[in-house]
This record gives sequence, C-alpha cells and structure tokens, in this order.
Amino acid sequence: MTTAALPSFIDPARIGPWGMFLEQLERVEPHLGPLAAWIDTLRHPKRCLIVDVPVRMDDGHIRHFEGFRVQHNLSRGPGKGGVRFHPDVTLSEVMALSAWMTVKNAAVNLPYGGAKGGVRVNPAELSMPELERLTRRYTSEIGSIIGPDRDIPAPDVNTNEQIMAWMMDTYSINQGSTQTGVVTGKPISMGGSLGRKDATGRGCYVVAREAMQRLGMPMEGARIAIQGFGNVGSAAARIFHDAGAKIVAIQDAAGTIANTNGINPHALLGFLNGNPRALLDYPEAEAIANADFWGVDCDLLLPAALENQITAANAGQVRAKLIVEGANGPTTPQAEDILNANGCTVLPDVLANAGGVTVSYFEWVQNASSFFWTEKDIHDRLDRVLTEAFQGIWDLAAARKVNLRTATYIMACSRVLEARALRGIYP
Repeated sequence: MTTAALPSFIDPARIGPWGMFLEQLERVEPHLGPLAAWIDTLRHPKRCLIVDVPVRMDDGHIRHFEGFRVQHNLSRGPGKGGVRFHPDVTLSEVMALSAWMTVKNAAVNLPYGGAKGGVRVNPAELSMPELERLTRRYTSEIGSIIGPDRDIPAPDVNTNEQIMAWMMDTYSINQGSTQTGVVTGKPISMGGSLGRKDATGRGCYVVAREAMQRLGMPMEGARIAIQGFGNVGSAAARIFHDAGAKIVAIQDAAGTIANTNGINPHALLGFLNGNPRALLDYPEAEAIANADFWGVDCDLLLPAALENQITAANAGQVRAKLIVEGANGPTTPQAEDILNANGCTVLPDVLANAGGVTVSYFEWVQNASSFFWTEKDIHDRLDRVLTEAFQGIWDLAAARKVNLRTATYIMACSRVLEARALRGIYP
C-alpha cells in the first residue's frame, strides 16, 4: 500500500483499521473496469469532523473528551452510520467504519452514503447525568453536519436507544422542531421501529442460512461459536438456537465458555441478568482459555465483537467451514487469505451485519411517512432485502471466480462509483 493513498493527517505507520480498508480497495480495483478511474474517491473521506466535547462532571470539574464524525461518501444519499462510545476510538477507526458503511449500504442497495461517529470515553466510568451531558454536547458539536436528509446517526458499541433519544432531543431543540428522523434506533415511543434491536443479529442469521444452504450445511445441529455476547451476538445466538443450531462456545470481555452439547442462550441471558461479568460462572458450560476459542470444533464461527480479531496469528486455528462477520472488520486481509486456503468461506461484514442498517432504513422511511409497520412486516422485508443481496453477490462471486468479500466490494463499489461518475465534479 502506498502512502499516497493516505490523507495527509494520517501517520502511515499507525493507520490501523483505515489501512485494512485501503488494502480491501486495492484488492477490488482490478475488477472495476472503467469505474476504477474513480476509485480514489473511496480513498479520501468526504468530511472528517473532530470535536472537543467538554463535560461538567458531577463533582463540578470539567473534563474534555475527543469526538469524531466522518462522512466517507455521500454520492448515493445521506450519510448513515452509528456512534460508538469507547476508550479506544480513533480517527483511523471511525474513518474505516464510515467507509465500510459506504460499502455496506451500497451492497444491499440502500439509498445511503457511509458515515460513522464516536467519542473516546469509557461510558462505564460516567454517571447517567454525565453520560447525558456528554451525549448532548457531542450532538451539538456535530449538529452542523447531521440531519434527516444529511447524515443519520444510530446506536453502535456502548450506545443504545436512550443515547439516541438524547441525540434526537438535542438536535430537535437546536432546530426548533421535533426531528424524529435525525437518528435511528430510537425507543418505540419516540418513533423507533419494531424489530430494530435484534436486526443485526437476525441479519447474520439470514445470510448464514442462505450460505449454509448453498454449502450443503444443515441448520439443525450446526455447531456455532460466537465471539461477543452483546446486542448482536446474543440476538444471533437466540435466533440460531431457535432454528435448531447448537451454540458450543461463547466469548465475551469476561472470558470464554464452551459446551459441546450446546449452550442455551435464553437461559444464559437469564443467568447473566444484565451482568456480563458473570459469564464464567454459568454452571452449564466450562470456562476455557480465550486463546482456545479460535480452535473450537465448530461448523460456523460468528465474530460479533470488535475489529481485528482474526489475524494471521490465529487464522490457522479456525476449524469452522463458514465465518459470518457480525462485527465490523474482524478479519484482516492476511487472515482471510489463510482461511480461504483452508477451505473456509467468509461472509464479509459489509453483507453479514447489514441487518441493522437495513432496519434503520425502514425506521427512517417510517419516520418520513409517519406510518409504522408491524414487526412481521419488518422481519419479512429484512429477509427479502438481505436474501436478494446475498443471491446477487453469490452469483457474482461464482461468475467472476472471486471470494464473497471481493464480490461484495465489486457490487458495492460499482454502485457508488457509478453514482459518483454520473454526478460529476462541481464546480
């Protein structure tokens, strides 16, 4: 990768997730034909906003937090992407996440561009009033570039419907009118959509189901290992379990547990009762070393935590036939080469976890029309959108003789770059 592909404010020795995205672009460029002339558009985010977020703490002193909002590409519509609160948030990470949102939205043909936001903070260290003040100040700081027709935030790591409610309220107060469509993932009582909470996990199940059918893998009795037991991982675990699959291992921040006979995710959630640190105390599973998780004997591996989890160092241990990326960027390009060589199929994040943004799109449409759908409507529409996207990508992969990630990027980047070329450059 050449340093010429990097914005001038990024240190090429510390590019992190953004470097991973650039390498993915390099791999797809030879497949884009004449549209490759426009690919530098995707190497340069349209807008990167870095903001200072001063917050008065409960004891009266002022703390300053660094916040970000990146709009990677808006050629196909307003920006769309979540906001995460995490102590390790960096500009490189937010840039990459926004770029993956560009690809994800185009892959499933949603009329959105890609955006992402974050604040470098450990929300567990804040009281609820401090968290509210942080959220409202951050929203005010990025308020000049977000809006229902400009850029629509949503929940991500360590943010939820309460955070979205505060963001919507803050933006609405500053605008002088209620703007429900400025964020998605809101509480139902404030214009949120039914089916949104489990949407990403459900989407993982839908595309996994389609891939398993084509790979000759029966769902009944399929052994599944899941990394991350938060919103995405726990929802996926419940849906897979209810479809007849067997959850044989779960890893979270607290550690790793395994049971070859299967772990009932409904029972585990009841046991945890909101306390994820109790994972290792679950009596119906055995605690194992975190490093051993990757070598668990399973049919399907679902990484649903953070990026950069499957690397060249551990990819060789993976025994799964299918990987479904519930997280963003969990597999490095070098690791994917190893997995492919070992006969493992990877369902890329930009397709596998698109359920969340798809239902966010449904929420946005419902807000614009003030007409709300039933949960069955949501599930049926989600299934149709993802199944059609998967079929198109699977067929393209077969026709071009490339893996599913490359096929997804060909499909998505072609759509984005065609829109960019047709719109031209102004002035």
